[in-house]
Parts: sequence; C-alpha cells; structure tokens
Amino acid sequence: MANLTIKSIPDALLGQLKQSAVEHRRSLNSEILIRLERSLQSAPVDPAAFLARLQALQRRVPLPPLTDELLEQARHEGRP
Repeated sequence: MANLTIKSIPDALLGQLKQSAVEHRRSLNSEILIRLERSLQSAPVDPAAFLARLQALQRRVPLPPLTDELLEQARHEGRP
C-alpha cells in the first residue's frame, strides 16, 4: 500500500475529522480513508430518475405543499 502526505489542512477541517473519528471510534487515518472511499464510490445521480422517484413518493404521501404560511404557522405553534 502507498503512503500519502496531506499538507496545509485547515485547522477547522482537521478538527472536524478528529471529532468524527472519535465519534465513530476510529483512528484519524481510518476516518479519512473511509470518507475518501465513500466520496469516490458514490454513484452519480440521474436527475430524471431522481425526480421520478420524488414524484412517486409525493403521490403516495399526501402532504400539503410547504409554503411560507405553513412554516409561519409552525413557528407560531412553538415548533423550531
């Protein structure tokens, strides 16, 4: 296996990686490898297929459209 050195990682990004590694009980190296693998192995999204699935879901779940009025009502009722 090859080794790789990453230079000039912003402090905030390094902190996030370290925190995520702790939360997942992994080493920093393992956390970085897993995140790289996931980002490179993810399949590209077909917009037409995605919209078709979304429209099918909307037909199955009869919810009202999300409007500014509905959001304002939810805020008034004490929902965050």
